[in-house]
Amino acid sequence: MPAQLSLNFSKDSGELSTQIVLMDSENALVTSLDEAAASEILNACALAEFKAKSGYFLALYTSFGAVLVCGIGGGIEAGQPAENWGGKLFNQLKKPPFNTACFDVSQLQQDIALSVLSGAVMASYHFAEYFTVSAPKVVDANITVTGSQSDALAAGWPEKQAMIDGVFTARDLVYEPANKLYPESYARRCEEFAATGLEIEVLDEARLEALGMGALLGVGQGSIRKSAVVVMNWKGGGDEAPLAFVGKGVCFDTGGISLKPAKGMEDMKWDMGGSAAVAGAMVAIAGRKVKRNIIGIIGLVENMPDGNAQRPGDVVTSMSGQTIEVINTDAEGRLVLADIMTYIQREYKPAAMIDLATLTGAILVSLGKEYAGLFSNNDALADAIVDAGQQTEEKSWRMPLGKAYNDMLKSHIADMKNIGGPYGGSITAACFLERFVENDLPWAHLDIAGKAWADKASDIVPKGGTGFGVRLLNRLADTYQP
Repeated sequence: MPAQLSLNFSKDSGELSTQIVLMDSENALVTSLDEAAASEILNACALAEFKAKSGYFLALYTSFGAVLVCGIGGGIEAGQPAENWGGKLFNQLKKPPFNTACFDVSQLQQDIALSVLSGAVMASYHFAEYFTVSAPKVVDANITVTGSQSDALAAGWPEKQAMIDGVFTARDLVYEPANKLYPESYARRCEEFAATGLEIEVLDEARLEALGMGALLGVGQGSIRKSAVVVMNWKGGGDEAPLAFVGKGVCFDTGGISLKPAKGMEDMKWDMGGSAAVAGAMVAIAGRKVKRNIIGIIGLVENMPDGNAQRPGDVVTSMSGQTIEVINTDAEGRLVLADIMTYIQREYKPAAMIDLATLTGAILVSLGKEYAGLFSNNDALADAIVDAGQQTEEKSWRMPLGKAYNDMLKSHIADMKNIGGPYGGSITAACFLERFVENDLPWAHLDIAGKAWADKASDIVPKGGTGFGVRLLNRLADTYQP
């Protein structure tokens, strides 16, 4: 995994002289140190007029080695605040000698210590696969976690590492350029996830044609890259009906015949962000050995404008049997989702279904880049998703559905159009998807067009691919009961 920070767990620091110590707002050290060392650090902090506000740091060079004094204010709050504090800590570890240090966390509660360490590792993600010259300078860091609870922390770390692996998997996929990550190569990557214990099935174009996935195949027919669908199955819950996660995987979206403007089109390599979230979530679920059944499915296509491409005005027949008039070939993600939603419902009879997709630019107009758009036919499921998002800082905001929006999808020659009018584009897209939900199944749609890619870094999320959705889906797997 592309992490700059690695961890060791040990009762003592061995020969390491560089230390990470904590100081609270009372200017008291919250780290076990001998009296002479503590006195020297406190005197140096006083001379520097260091105020130990949370997330403030001071580098010292003392008679017994380098020390990074870390302000925790009134204390580090459990959960996401602790992870964010850990992200700030990592930014102090990029320069020697602080990149190799011991960190005595014996004065922190175990859950807080694990969250701090998790945030630091999450913040250390970097993607440098394609640099050959002038690569960004990277200093790898290694922290030895010491103290009386180091054994307990080492025992609790694999669960955190599994989640990080899932997030990093999603980020890697989103970062990849489309000439490297296209439907068939993406499917091959997913086959490697079998090593985690997932059952992986790849449906090729011949199988998709036999299944009648005319909506999905219509999107990909203009590309020389063959479309594919990948099913990832985790059987951790006995005979219970699974929870289904569904992801849009448009590996590159030119818009097709309804061609996008050239400016910014390079960003459309991450139009598969929903599928990356599902793939990363399944990797984390398997790594954490979640005790329930989860099924993930991603539809992989490339939307290109060649002589065989789908045309505006074409009519396609979905796997459900419903016909769709394609008014705009750039409204393609919903066509992909429609068929794989039908497949997952009929083959696996899930208890609930959640789809994720970088579906509409309109959701950015509505919510900016602060929230994912949430649409659902079930209040309990919607509430569970909102709560899971609050707990993981992957927030969503519920949006409306309804007949007035559905009426915008009426076609004069088919069961529906693939777009509505000029207004409410995110809502009409969700209404389109709702038509492929069978038997009142609890269903939710997350439009993550504003969340799959970040224009600037935050404490634990670097600029670029975010991995948004991985932790939300894992939290949902842990807490939601249909």
